[in-house]
Amino acid sequence: MSTHDVPRTSGFRTEEQKRLELEKIKKYRDLEDEFHSKTASNTYSYTPDLFQLTTKLLKLNPEYFTVWNVRRRLLISGQLSRSSPGSSRSTALSTFSSSATTTPSSDASSASRSTEIPPSRESPTAGRDGPSGTIHEAEGSSTEEEKAAATAEKNLAVLQHELAFIFPLLKDYPKCYWIWNYRRWILELAIEYLPLPAARRVWQEELGLDSMMLTRDRRNYHAWAYRRYLVAKLESPELAGQGMVKEEFDYTTRMTEWDLSNFSAWHNRSKLIPRLLDERGANDVARRAFFDEELGLVKRGLDVGPDDQSLWFYHQFLMSNVTDYVGRPTIVPNLDFADRITYVTRELEDIEELRDDYKDVKWIYEALLEYTLTLQRLEERQLNAAEKERIAGWLGKLRELDPMRNGRWRDIEADCKL
Repeated sequence: MSTHDVPRTSGFRTEEQKRLELEKIKKYRDLEDEFHSKTASNTYSYTPDLFQLTTKLLKLNPEYFTVWNVRRRLLISGQLSRSSPGSSRSTALSTFSSSATTTPSSDASSASRSTEIPPSRESPTAGRDGPSGTIHEAEGSSTEEEKAAATAEKNLAVLQHELAFIFPLLKDYPKCYWIWNYRRWILELAIEYLPLPAARRVWQEELGLDSMMLTRDRRNYHAWAYRRYLVAKLESPELAGQGMVKEEFDYTTRMTEWDLSNFSAWHNRSKLIPRLLDERGANDVARRAFFDEELGLVKRGLDVGPDDQSLWFYHQFLMSNVTDYVGRPTIVPNLDFADRITYVTRELEDIEELRDDYKDVKWIYEALLEYTLTLQRLEERQLNAAEKERIAGWLGKLRELDPMRNGRWRDIEADCKL
């Protein structure tokens, strides 16, 4: 498995390894020929043999999107069932939830007793001579509920089996789009085919699995994007959800504490902050305190890892809330002009101190360059002689540290009229 910090390697193959690989290729081609033969008519009727054939092929080649699509059709046509038209998700839910502790016979008898018609004065023996029409209706209703519950249990087993089938593939191929897409599709089926609490439980368990995936590869872009998808759905009315922004923000805290270089965790954090502050109903004082805390957090990271690009990107995001505040939501929307200038000036001073300890980190020089030009822009003035001299020195160092971007440094030099 190729993950972050794990280089791809292709070692020397022995003759035995080559022979085994050729056998694997032959097996794969035979399976592929059989697959094309069975699907040539384009009917895609479910058969256990064809479904098992898709399993074998996908284990060998999970990038084979045609096989995934055939598997989708087989699953819907042959394994998943809908409840009868008369039963609702809530009706199926009540029986599905109680089936673990209550037998169907007791359900039926209790339903019958609750709807019996007491003997009337005109017919003293009506309650003893036999079941009434209402009793028959109750028994019929109970039977429908039992059928709906059985259908829901069967569908749950099918969907869980599919999720279990995909999981080993994800471990071996964590960057394969088709596996992630199919997994999303299965989860959407859970909403369509299962009672609401059962569907929500499936999605919650999936969020736990995603956390485990991110433990294995904490910067896997697919797993982070999948997490945002899961959380958005768990928060939605479709799954009777509530806001999870606080929990997810805390999760990014744990992930960044574990690995300061986690681009995706910092990115997720930046997206959660506006919602977090809105849900807290934070006033200007609380927002500024929060901003100072975040800025202090990333600066403490830079003190020990000034060559960490992800930290500089998050620092840039935070400072953009001070410097580029017009026409977009920001953490500190009501800072006055003097405070904005103070923040930028203070960051320049702190980064200069960092440069004294780390002479050969290009991100430091880029930050000095960026915030000096930002200060000039905010104050709506020309660069003074001292600033031009410093910028010329920083550009010279950047040419040395990052010669691949010499064209960019020349453009900045021209813009600054050096």
